[in-house]
Amino acid sequence: MEKGKEKKNSGRRSSSFGRSKPEFDQKIINIRRVTRVVAGGRRFSFSVALVAGDKKGSIGLGLGKAGDTALAINKAVRNAKKNMIRLNLTKTMSIPHELSAKFSSSHVKLLPNKGRGLVAGSVVRDIVKLSGMKDITGKILSNSKNKLNNAKAVVKALSVISKKYAKIIPESIVITNQEIVIPEVEKPARNATHNVAGGEQ
Repeated sequence: MEKGKEKKNSGRRSSSFGRSKPEFDQKIINIRRVTRVVAGGRRFSFSVALVAGDKKGSIGLGLGKAGDTALAINKAVRNAKKNMIRLNLTKTMSIPHELSAKFSSSHVKLLPNKGRGLVAGSVVRDIVKLSGMKDITGKILSNSKNKLNNAKAVVKALSVISKKYAKIIPESIVITNQEIVIPEVEKPARNATHNVAGGEQ
């Protein structure tokens, strides 16, 4: 019996290795249960806020709402990928200068610090970690405990040194398409001229 169990477990382990790694790492900031009053009672839905990043200088904040938490998380991931930004960081993966931003009642400050590592808490730490930044001090200057507003303030501060995230499309694909299209356009034109010449004779 024990040998049979061992075999089953070993099979499970090998199957987990075959899975492909996700493109972005995710961290859920906040899950809220939202109620909507309708005729006949209340309707419950879930609102999820999460951060997605590749730890190579890209970060995105997303929101998702659905009746089920799993659906809400999927929506939030898709939204985070849409809002993805690429940061212009230094060679040491730090920010080039001091950054600060205010969103609603949240006020956030980010400072570069050489050799100190990551000195930040709450949502600021999650965002900085997922973006892959190092040697940064993060401070929430306001008394706001709203995690979503704090996260939006951090993203707003980082937007100063960022650009829109875009995947690099390999040039070889474009070249092959051009090679296929050009002969197809030329061939019928040549045949047409031969037919006309034959008809005249």
